[in-house]
Amino acid sequence: MATTLADIRAVPGLDDYLDALEERLARTVATHPGLVAAVGNEALAAGGKRLRPTLVFLSAPPGREPSLAAGVAVELVHMATLVHDDLIDRAHFRRGKAAAWSIYGPAAARATGDYLFARAFSELSATGDAAAVEILADATLALARGEALQRTQTNDPATTVEAYLERCALKTGKLFEAACRLGGGSGEYGLALGIAFQIADDVLDCSGATIETGKIAGTDLRDGTPTLPLLLAAQQDAVVRAALAGGPMDGALVRVAATGALDEARRVALDYARQARGRLDGELHRDELEALTHAVVDRER
Repeated sequence: MATTLADIRAVPGLDDYLDALEERLARTVATHPGLVAAVGNEALAAGGKRLRPTLVFLSAPPGREPSLAAGVAVELVHMATLVHDDLIDRAHFRRGKAAAWSIYGPAAARATGDYLFARAFSELSATGDAAAVEILADATLALARGEALQRTQTNDPATTVEAYLERCALKTGKLFEAACRLGGGSGEYGLALGIAFQIADDVLDCSGATIETGKIAGTDLRDGTPTLPLLLAAQQDAVVRAALAGGPMDGALVRVAATGALDEARRVALDYARQARGRLDGELHRDELEALTHAVVDRER
């Protein structure tokens, strides 16, 4: 059984689907030539795993052609959130490249994110599937709610694990859920997979590895974002707790690892991966969807 994201790409038909996806992404981003299209094209060129469109493909039931419009729409929403997140966080780099706002300015980045959201809904609404549009709209609303929740939790080491997991569900899980539902599969699988994916990202941010978003290790601690490993470490270590609250960071990241919080957080991620596998029942690509639950947790970036 496939165990890595690269192996999963070997599923018959997936490469052709993703090639068509790239062409359509480029075409829809270029629909209205100008600054926002140029900035959007740079965000597109930065690449990414295209994990959400892959979920659309793998979730298609027997006899149904995977929806290209749905794959394009979920990826555009994801891209839009990255552009906006970098602006909000004042992050200077994304996947090793300069963030849009740092090159073109905050106004251009804000407009580009809005443009990508609009293009996403334009692609999906053109199918005439009102139910699909509603699914994506609900996920996009969840993203906004999750971002707002993160703002209230910033520099708060007293944030509960439950509140953190709610944020993971809103900011990451709901778009994974939408991708699976738009494909025709289990939204519950997608939600659990998304939470596992986010926890794994948060562990990687503390472990010295460069994560999928391209942020430098320790970004969450510097920004005061209370992630699971940081919250667990803060419960045991006063230095970590003070750093998460906005105090000095000297040595705090090393102390996170020393508390065992990384291993404990990874166990939680593995539990959500198990929950995701438990939601599968007779899917056409069940083996690949199961493998994906391992691949999102056992990764280095």
